[in-house]
Amino acid sequence: MSDKPAILGNAPLFGREMNIVSPALPRLEDISDRIAEILSTGNLTNDSKYVRALEQDIRKFLGVKHTVAVTNGTLGLMLVLQALGLKGEVIVPSFTFSATVHALMWNGLKPVFVDIDPRTYNIDPDLVTERITPQTSAILAVHVYGNPCDIKKLERIAQDNGLRLVFDSAHAFGAYYQGQKVGKFGDAEVFSFHATKILPTGEGGVITTDDDELKEKLSWGRNFGNPGDDDCRFPGLNAKMPEFSAILGLEGLKEVEEYVRHRNEIAGFYKTKLKRIPGLSFQRLTPGCQSTYQFFSILIDPRDFSLNRDQLKAALNKENIVTRRYFYPPMHRHRAYQQFQHRCNGQLSVTQAVSDNILCLPICSRMTAEDVEKIAFAIERIHICHEEVQRKYPLM
Repeated sequence: MSDKPAILGNAPLFGREMNIVSPALPRLEDISDRIAEILSTGNLTNDSKYVRALEQDIRKFLGVKHTVAVTNGTLGLMLVLQALGLKGEVIVPSFTFSATVHALMWNGLKPVFVDIDPRTYNIDPDLVTERITPQTSAILAVHVYGNPCDIKKLERIAQDNGLRLVFDSAHAFGAYYQGQKVGKFGDAEVFSFHATKILPTGEGGVITTDDDELKEKLSWGRNFGNPGDDDCRFPGLNAKMPEFSAILGLEGLKEVEEYVRHRNEIAGFYKTKLKRIPGLSFQRLTPGCQSTYQFFSILIDPRDFSLNRDQLKAALNKENIVTRRYFYPPMHRHRAYQQFQHRCNGQLSVTQAVSDNILCLPICSRMTAEDVEKIAFAIERIHICHEEVQRKYPLM
């Protein structure tokens, strides 16, 4: 709890921190027998019983042919890119989490950053076509905050240009694209089951694909590239999901559809309460899609809201409301990617504008409408009291 005076009163609006995410975890009594089993048998990892069970249940849930459980989504992306044998350039948005682009660099691939749609915050398919060169081998698209990309356009572009298409679906487990669950598209999709995600397993993830050959390579790849005879076929990784994570996943999977439904309800509450406040706008869903709302974001226009994004963030922090600037800075502005900045001049104006003004508010699978009411009240009061906030945070 903050020991400094709040913006809106003598005490913070929330008595304890309202975190931006809070994992929805099973009760111990619902998983204790399975945990006791793995502890007694010593079967903790290496394609064991519960990992196989989770892969099977996810295949059914998503309606996909193959699933490969992995340690986390980052290693999943790295494995897919390695197994596809990609070379040269890969088209990718700069408005994404660092893991997306890091996976390219670890495979010796060159990221070619493309701007985003100003409404959906996803990669703009029309701009993808403009950046294709003879060195381009793939498109790596991201379902930002769980809002599916324009998948059909991206699939058409990839097919017409002989490119591989991979989706970073870290935020999108349980999302729908035109009536189908995300997971069946492109050459492969990679989901994250990190503690912050819809299906939290501590660390974890899954790769989905309908490609038999790719599935086989991925299965070897997560075990150092070893197909079982200790003769590694390619330089793989140690990316095996442990049994404990799989047990959490099996139990949590039962609730995912309810969690996604609830998050959409919470997002609706937010929009209803916040739409009356000037200077705020919301991510627009891709037509025919359902988002998971892994994150709920507001885009702040400082002129109409009378404060900038960072001033609002600081004021909310005084009320014990934790927010994040996802994704700031955009990847092409990271020091790790300075070598690519000169190639982006004037081409990522939407990415920069969104990144400079985006703020993600608390949302979780068990959040209440009352929580939303209090957060919306805080934002409205901060807007009304903007002169006081400006005095406290003049240079942000």
